Amino acid sequence: MEVNSERESLRSGETALVLHPYIKRTTQAKIRDPQSCLEEAVSLTAAISLDVVHSEIVTLNKARPGTLFGEGKIDELGDFIGNSHIDVVIIDGPVTPVQQRNLERRWKVKIVDRTGLILEIFGERAQTKEGALQVELAHLSYQRTRLVRSWTHLERQRGSLSFIGGPGESQLEIDRRLIDERITKIKRQLGSVVQTRELHRAKRKRIPYPIVALVGYTNAGKSTLFNRMTQSDVFAEDLLFATLDPTMRKITLPGGQPVILSDTVGFISDLPTELVAAFRATLEEVLEADLIVHVRDITHIDTGAQRQDVLDVLKRLGVDTDDEGTYLEVLNKIDVLEADEKEKLYNSTERGEGQVAISAITGEGTETFLHRIEDLLTARQKVLELDIPAEDGATLSWIYRNGTVLDRVDQEETVHIEAKFSPENLGRLEKILNKDL
Repeated sequence: MEVNSERESLRSGETALVLHPYIKRTTQAKIRDPQSCLEEAVSLTAAISLDVVHSEIVTLNKARPGTLFGEGKIDELGDFIGNSHIDVVIIDGPVTPVQQRNLERRWKVKIVDRTGLILEIFGERAQTKEGALQVELAHLSYQRTRLVRSWTHLERQRGSLSFIGGPGESQLEIDRRLIDERITKIKRQLGSVVQTRELHRAKRKRIPYPIVALVGYTNAGKSTLFNRMTQSDVFAEDLLFATLDPTMRKITLPGGQPVILSDTVGFISDLPTELVAAFRATLEEVLEADLIVHVRDITHIDTGAQRQDVLDVLKRLGVDTDDEGTYLEVLNKIDVLEADEKEKLYNSTERGEGQVAISAITGEGTETFLHRIEDLLTARQKVLELDIPAEDGATLSWIYRNGTVLDRVDQEETVHIEAKFSPENLGRLEKILNKDL
């Protein structure tokens, strides 16, 4: 039996009005540029092919409990909505169920808040079974809190079919029970998905290749960088949340060491709590990574605030971003900068120690980026000097696949190799050579 709610998916081509409520505050801590917020909301709306007819910032002294906006603004926007034949109003911020119900009654259109909009985008972008299940779980958790506005007949009772007396269930109770049952079923399905993912992780640990995870604010250029590094064709467009399902590919560092590069979901400000919980299995790839690469859009007006949003989410996941050996920041999109701005980034006094400036589009700085990855991954590795028989091609090949070769001298009967090895691969090499190293 399905949950019988009034929610309808947004349809491509529907006309939309985008509003960003800017509430005046006494403190200016972590306040974003309102125009930048509005532009992001428009981009989010365009990401699901809605036709944005108009967008504006609505300045408020405080949010009205019942309607969010004041009466004058509601009337003004109501006239515009009617005259412009708006199908849906996107409100870039939290909207309570009561506010949503009252505004829908006044304006006679669908109201979608920021959380609802992000859920719509995730629903369209998820490609794998796991991604689809995670989106459904997040949406059901969100929908459960909205049941109060989904029904106008909540007082209607459904008679009990059992022999035990007592009142029947209201439609609200039925819907809530059905949603809870579906949530329980999805969590069981996701549990099996997590077990499968753990098996894949166990196999990778036996290889073992280091894992490098790309993280960052949505639309920072992670997938573009991933494609350049791996010569892949992962979906990478100028859209928010172009990537939802994790993608992993093997790449080879300049010294010959293979690593696994992982492209993960983009983060965003005010990421819905439902999504953080639902996508934890996906983001667990980050927790397993040997190195986290934080890709930043250095050209964005709110790049500092975006950086903090990503760090906040990573902290919620238990990632230690203060460990310089496992965390690297990449300042992306330098191709957009003016020459003097770019020169400042190349100046180490203007750039942090743990930062690399690149352009994922043109490839500028990516060689330095790869060498930096190599330096960080090999910093804790042991350097060995080995003399391998020249005819032992299998061992030489293994060393190149599993270590970082620093120097090689070909002699008459032996090959002198200087290379770095991780503790895991050092143990494997000892077994191959049958001696302690």
